[in-house]
Amino acid sequence: MHGVAHSVSSDLSIFDLTHDIPPFNIWEASYRLWQTMTYWTEGTVFVSVIDPGVGSTRRSIVVKTGSGHYVVTPDNGTLTHIQRTEGVVEARIIDETINRLPKSGESYTFHGRDIYAYTGARLASGVISYEEVGEKIDHESIVKLPVKEPKRKKHSTEGIIDILDVRFGNLWTNIPRPFFRELDIVYGDTLNVTILYDGREVYHSAMTFGRSFADTHKGEPLVYVNSLDNLGVAINQGSFAKAYNIGTGSNWEIVFTKL
Repeated sequence: MHGVAHSVSSDLSIFDLTHDIPPFNIWEASYRLWQTMTYWTEGTVFVSVIDPGVGSTRRSIVVKTGSGHYVVTPDNGTLTHIQRTEGVVEARIIDETINRLPKSGESYTFHGRDIYAYTGARLASGVISYEEVGEKIDHESIVKLPVKEPKRKKHSTEGIIDILDVRFGNLWTNIPRPFFRELDIVYGDTLNVTILYDGREVYHSAMTFGRSFADTHKGEPLVYVNSLDNLGVAINQGSFAKAYNIGTGSNWEIVFTKL
């Protein structure tokens, strides 16, 4: 993919955001794209390819976001978090008669190289304009994955486990820190934490709401605020995800209740 992009223009600056998305995990690809995008300058072109439906009838698209970025991607849900946050203001389906690597027409299993990297490079280098990507489509028709919004109740708040802090095994939720303030939860409080998968309880315990991992002993769990100002759950110097076999997505719910 790098080679194809540089064959379009050797002046392009290319950076790898990650190659560590679990195979076929569209949800995580969507989250990592949202997590990263806003730190890059307006006009940056992102190529995001998690594509279990490669070669099928799923669409290949380029969108312009509300933050002024461009994303080249299969239309399979990889834009879910961007649609909810930055928004998508325009979408175009890639015209493969023009925007496809020459002599790759009979290849149906590596669209990341043959279509997405090639089209992204042409757009980023100015070989084509955004309008020349292909026909404009209704941006509301883009595929969305199911999402459960966080809720605040009288004595508790609930949401989903959006993503894992993979290296350390921490759980990152979609529950914003202000929900705790509204429930009068402060650092040092003890909380009941319940995790459910498809409605079935898989974990339940009490833990401290701490400022940092130093607020608990090694091996103890805690609730904390992550770098996105959302609530997270961790084990001090351990992997919560591995210890309890926890995953991510809208099927994984989490409930915090003040004791």
